Amino acid sequence: MLLRSRALPVIAMLAALAGCAREGELVVNQGVGITSVLSTCPAVGIPDYTGDVTTFRTAGDTSLASLDVTASMTNLRSTCDDSGAKIYSEATFDVLARRTDVRGARTVTLPYFVTVLQGGSAVVSKRRGEVTLTFADGEERASASGKAGSFVDRAAASLPEDIRERITRRRRPGDPEAALDPLAEPEVRAAIQRTRFEMLVGFQLTEEQLAYNATR
Repeated sequence: MLLRSRALPVIAMLAALAGCAREGELVVNQGVGITSVLSTCPAVGIPDYTGDVTTFRTAGDTSLASLDVTASMTNLRSTCDDSGAKIYSEATFDVLARRTDVRGARTVTLPYFVTVLQGGSAVVSKRRGEVTLTFADGEERASASGKAGSFVDRAAASLPEDIRERITRRRRPGDPEAALDPLAEPEVRAAIQRTRFEMLVGFQLTEEQLAYNATR
């Protein structure tokens, strides 16, 4: 089960920020006053309720007495190479874990997923990985690092030229279209939505673990 992430959406800023526009941005300022930042790189985030995992000693017993290991995914960082026809994004993260029984050395392996979404809902790809934590004898805490990567087609992440032209068309004061926001047009909004990609990373949870995270 995969929940929507809180990954950053396409950002709309006031015209006062137009002077800060960088390469790759679409700027509309002739009587419209909108700067829209569009990137071919996917937004990266952790979906709700999938950044933590809890295991118990006894199946079906989620009491404190049965608690075994808790782990959290943190320090998510990403890089993006959009120089080719395939855009490659890579995310790194840390996993911080704690166990209740510190007797003896122990190794714990936790599965995680990396999913690419297009337009907020269409699953483009999903892969699984594992991160292994090693607890030393007598140690309560352990940490490890993980990495995930994904590819996105540049063509799919780029606006069609006709839509780009509609957004960036020069509008002079007094023109009927000067007071209209091109990003509010349904066709334009739909085209922008299709170019939005997200790379989501989280623990691969069971239905029971996901329900526990959502209700605790």
